[in-house]
Amino acid sequence: MDYKQWRHAFKVDPAKTLTDDELERLAESGTDCLIVGGTDGVTLENVLDLLVRIRRYSVPVALEVSTVESVTPGFDYYFIPTVLNSTKTEWVNGIHHAALKEYGHMMNWDEIITEGYCILNIDCKAAKLTGVQEVPDEEDIVAYARMAEHLFNLPVLYLEYSGTYGDPDIVKAAARVLNKTRLFYGGGIRTAEEAKQMAAIAQTIIVGNIIYEDIEAALTTVEAVKSVPNSY
Repeated sequence: MDYKQWRHAFKVDPAKTLTDDELERLAESGTDCLIVGGTDGVTLENVLDLLVRIRRYSVPVALEVSTVESVTPGFDYYFIPTVLNSTKTEWVNGIHHAALKEYGHMMNWDEIITEGYCILNIDCKAAKLTGVQEVPDEEDIVAYARMAEHLFNLPVLYLEYSGTYGDPDIVKAAARVLNKTRLFYGGGIRTAEEAKQMAAIAQTIIVGNIIYEDIEAALTTVEAVKSVPNSY
């Protein structure tokens, strides 16, 4: 399935533990994709291990690239974050430039998707790593959304609340001004109701942390997301 049709994805962290049974339940849940990604502890070894385990199933699998060293062939998509509200240029274009110097000659550009990333939880690990120092307000998010679509022609804008549940009004503000760029939402979804609320706004809902806290709750989000038409 093309990523533009995804409504629901699970993000699985290669640095965290999933049993074979738990991984099977995620892969066979009806989710549209398993995204492999994390902020720290991501290595080539644990990425490869997770990829091999997921490939037993027919679900699409994507790598969200956080380190150049962990990139390996075998994924359906490679999501490349450029953190629009980072204060460190390496997270806007520096790491990307280094990767292209080394791997540009062998990249399949049909598999590579650039995400305009906005981090909205300054207390999370990703914010500290990328130098995000202020929480964007609604006007900021509208500007970032327009930047993603009109200035940079990015295929995806990802609003990342990373462990905290986001403000639906902020997400709506981004959704209203996007036409071509696809809106991903991730962060703090722990119940089917929260999944439904965000699924009515954002086109793709990404569920992560709850997998490791309460897998039964995580699994309920698949049907919840797919039961709600997207209004934007």
